[in-house]
Amino acid sequence: MLRLITDRFDPPALDTAISSAILHRVAAGDDPPTLRMWTPQRSVAFGRQDRVRPGYRAAVAAVSSLGFAPVERLAGGRAAVFHEGTIAFSWAMPEPRARETIGDRFRTVSGLVVGALRALGLDGRVGEVPGEYCPGEWSVNLGGIHKVMGVGQRLVRGAAHLGGVIVVSDPELVNRPLLPAYRALEYDWRPEATGALDLALPGIGVDRVVTALVAALAAAGHEVQEGVLDEACLRLADRLAPEHDPSR
Repeated sequence: MLRLITDRFDPPALDTAISSAILHRVAAGDDPPTLRMWTPQRSVAFGRQDRVRPGYRAAVAAVSSLGFAPVERLAGGRAAVFHEGTIAFSWAMPEPRARETIGDRFRTVSGLVVGALRALGLDGRVGEVPGEYCPGEWSVNLGGIHKVMGVGQRLVRGAAHLGGVIVVSDPELVNRPLLPAYRALEYDWRPEATGALDLALPGIGVDRVVTALVAALAAAGHEVQEGVLDEACLRLADRLAPEHDPSR
């Protein structure tokens, strides 16, 4: 059984801490495999690569000034953007050999997303688009031109976390905070590589994409059941939240 959680938690630092708490509880055997899919607040999730750059504090200030909450995410990689036209996802699964199976998990989640997009009639493909933000070989793009999904991993003893974002609409909202952030961090990229699903399928909404993703999971053999988080998980998230707040 794969537990599905669709709740959003505010502020964004707590929302990230929720995923961290679930990961640790799945690793300990206290929670079942859990997938979160939700529509987040406007935020920019900075990775470990960003935090060691000289311009990190300037990047944090820049996105804050534009109304995007800065957070420090679980997975590695470079800064990625979340807004009301995106789907955030966080999948925590027990894994005794987490380091040996990194590629398998990337392949699984990217394949599921591509399958869902193709079921919607979109030309989803796995692969990095030249010049994309937060580049990665397991990104999902449309037609090899526009990036629409990014994914990263975090490993702990006994479990793995896959987290990322699917851009359904408003790619300009992705680029808006990334322009000053990537300038401060001194990253080369091409803003025109940023895409969204509704550029190819006008009118598609977040709910329709989530439905397609759940159908792809079911087709892959996952028994998806909606669930809720217990008080122990929420208390742990409260304790972890400061770790994801760049202002700490």
